[in-house]
Amino acid sequence: MNPNQAREILKKVRQIEIRTRRLVTDSLAGQYHSVFKGRGINFEDVREYSPGDEVRTIDWNVTARTGRPFVKKFTEERELTILLMVDVSASGNFGSGAQSKRELSAELASVLAFSAIRNNDKVGLILFSDQVEKYIPPKKGRRHVLRVVREILFFEPKQKGTDIANALDFANKVVTRRAVAFLVSDFQASEYQQALRMTNKRHDTVAVMVVDPRERDMPDVGLLAVEDSETGELMEVNTSSPDIRSYFSNSSRNRLDVIRRDLRSSGVDVLELDTGKPYMPALMQFFATREARRV
Repeated sequence: MNPNQAREILKKVRQIEIRTRRLVTDSLAGQYHSVFKGRGINFEDVREYSPGDEVRTIDWNVTARTGRPFVKKFTEERELTILLMVDVSASGNFGSGAQSKRELSAELASVLAFSAIRNNDKVGLILFSDQVEKYIPPKKGRRHVLRVVREILFFEPKQKGTDIANALDFANKVVTRRAVAFLVSDFQASEYQQALRMTNKRHDTVAVMVVDPRERDMPDVGLLAVEDSETGELMEVNTSSPDIRSYFSNSSRNRLDVIRRDLRSSGVDVLELDTGKPYMPALMQFFATREARRV
């Protein structure tokens, strides 16, 4: 890497840091804390029962011994591990507007990572294509988060395809403590549902589906050479044909509906982001929905 390339990388990472730090407001950080607060609880002590206490917290042994009802007190395990699993296959480089799917993935990961370190949580990273390309173990701190962002943006994968199941199996092996796992992908893959269900049993798993408007609707621009970014297959398409555009739109919508159905049948929460729209409203709504469900 020459000095000019290094400067450009640092500049891009710094721009994302400034932009996402501004977004990680007290409000967002508070929502993050509420939604992803400690996944475990530790027994601390017992105290006498008070009206309004949940019956299921009664310590029956102490109650029988003393003749008065006592309930168990718990403290929440506060520190979390946030695991970012980011798809870096070739299809992520597509973007019809100002941002590619990979750039949107990096910015979302930045917001989550800065929210995490603001809450003194650890952040880990898995980059995958049809193999696990890179693993960064969970750590804390700003320098660590900046490294994570840099890798998502500029890592050059060896492979072009996508194997989500393999990445999930790897995560289950290397991350032994329960984590909040964000699986960020366009989900242009198959046969990952069982692995996703298994991962969701071990970790609090969120599927982040990243799409681009041009993957749903084809513009009318005449003859267009189209390349499949993962297979390299080329074809010429007459986009002026209403029938072809309609077929493309229907096929795309059906494909996205199948992905949504597969994700939800796996029991995970789903956050859908579009490169053509601001991602913060969708993220805030996702946090609010999860918090309401938890309450």
